[in-house]
Amino acid sequence: MKRSSSLLIFTVLSLPLISAVGWELSIPSTTTARTSLRVREGSPFKIAIFADLHFGEDSWTDWGPRQDAKSVNVMSTVLDAETPDFVIYLGDVVTANNIAIQNASLFWDKAISPTRDRNIPWTSLFGNHDDASFVWPLDWFSSSGIPPVLCPSVSNSSDDDDDDDDDGCGFRGTTRVELIQEEIKASNALSYSMTGPKELWPSVSNYVIPVESSEKRVVALLYFLDSGGGSYPEVISNAQVEWFKTKSNTLNPDLSIPELIFWHIPSKAYKNVAPRLWITRPCVGSINKERVAAQEAENGMMRVLENRSSVKAVFVGHNHGLDWCCPYKDKLWLCFARHTGYVGYGNWPRGSRILEITEMPFRIKSWIRMEDGTVHSEVNLTCD
Repeated sequence: MKRSSSLLIFTVLSLPLISAVGWELSIPSTTTARTSLRVREGSPFKIAIFADLHFGEDSWTDWGPRQDAKSVNVMSTVLDAETPDFVIYLGDVVTANNIAIQNASLFWDKAISPTRDRNIPWTSLFGNHDDASFVWPLDWFSSSGIPPVLCPSVSNSSDDDDDDDDDGCGFRGTTRVELIQEEIKASNALSYSMTGPKELWPSVSNYVIPVESSEKRVVALLYFLDSGGGSYPEVISNAQVEWFKTKSNTLNPDLSIPELIFWHIPSKAYKNVAPRLWITRPCVGSINKERVAAQEAENGMMRVLENRSSVKAVFVGHNHGLDWCCPYKDKLWLCFARHTGYVGYGNWPRGSRILEITEMPFRIKSWIRMEDGTVHSEVNLTCD
């Protein structure tokens, strides 16, 4: 599923220290202050992107949980094959409009579990389904009547839910802030997700994570943005654009540090570079099976990125039938992730986009790892 409504605002938070395969990681004992990623000299840093998992879809049936189990298998296969140092959950982690329980974070937690169980640090941002309002299924009003609802236990839920049913069923929804707070609480200090400046709410997942060399020199900046959807329009707001301009100019005034941008819903610029039929050079990818479903507005964000020579690529999800990377005005790359979840529309094979950052010389390489173990669509995102 790819369409919904939302409002957006941009934000950044403090940054943490981390170490995993090839990179040093120092994780604070608290759940609040993650600061930066650290790369070890001579070792590349690898990131796996999981997009459009849609956990909780058809959650009242037996079919839905079976699909979620398949999605766990996709993530487990990718993590074991690639052994990444970091994971990005690129939106639509859950399908809240299909979740008939009081706490969607129960499904969010299941989606995060393959990464957490392997002690790999991660971060997440929001898509258009993560806090969408529950939509009553039409079949509940059929001649056969309302079917039995399967609700998980909520024994670990908040004490604030006194008026909710003991069986865990309820339809009030779970807000963006609640989802992030529950993730951080259950993360074992592995989550780098942040709620962002309150002045940018209801847009929540807006922050930046620096990648540092072994000498604590910043070698890359990873920006995460909430592109809306669900509880508000699918836009990047003027406030977010101004926030990014201020933050990026402060952190990278001379444009000397490479920057990577992550949000869920593609901007209209993706329509401008989209392959018409087959994916041919300079674009790189394997599926081009639908039209780009773009944000309602991005308020000049792409113009800002285009004018920053330090920005190397933008990564989005949302469209399940697209996995290409294409150059935009010969200045930066616009890339789709690969649909990872077994729910959501489309039956294309599942996989994950992988990023690899090398410090000396600096290079960003990307490819797609599929559930069946195959690898394809390798592209150098820092070539001149």
